[in-house]
Amino acid sequence: VWHRLDPDAPLPAPGTDVQGLLDWERRHLLMRTHTALHVLCGVIYADHGVAVTGGNMQPGEGRLDFPLEAMSVELGAWAQRRVNDEIARAREVLVAFVPRRQAAADPALIRTKADLIPAAVDPLRVIDIVGLDKQADGGTHVASTAEVGHVAVVKTESKGKANKRIRIAVGQVPPP
Repeated sequence: VWHRLDPDAPLPAPGTDVQGLLDWERRHLLMRTHTALHVLCGVIYADHGVAVTGGNMQPGEGRLDFPLEAMSVELGAWAQRRVNDEIARAREVLVAFVPRRQAAADPALIRTKADLIPAAVDPLRVIDIVGLDKQADGGTHVASTAEVGHVAVVKTESKGKANKRIRIAVGQVPPP
C-alpha cells in the first residue's frame, strides 16, 4: 500500500481524519491476478498433490513454483486449459476467519511448502474458491472466478531438480 501526499501539503497531525483515493483499475487487476494464481494452485494441487514452493505477482502477471519432477510445454498448455476451464465455471470466492487452532487441524489450508503466516496471526483469513481451492491467505481476491478473465501460461521453467515454475498473464477486462 502506498500513501502519497500532496507534495505542497504539510503532514497531517496524528489523529487527523484524511481522505484516501484508491487506484481501482490497478487494485482490480491485482485481485484478478491473485485469484488466477489461486486457481493455478488449485488445479496443480488437485491433479499433482503438490504445494507451492514460491511465487510472485505484479498487476496482470505472476508465477508459482511447484516441486514437480518435470516441466514441459505440454504441462504448461494443460495448466492453461485447466485454469481457464475452472475460471469459466464462475466459482464463488468466499472469505472466512478461522481460529488458528482449528486451521492447524486441516493441513490442506496451508498450500505453501512452509507455513509463512506469523504465529501471532489468529484467526486466519481463509479464501475458498468453492470446490477448487481453500487456503489461508491475506490477499485481495475477486468475488467469482468469472471476474478473472482469460489466463495465459506465458512461460514454463525448470528452476532445479524439483522446482518448476509456471508464469501466467491475465487478460485485460474492464473493472466492474
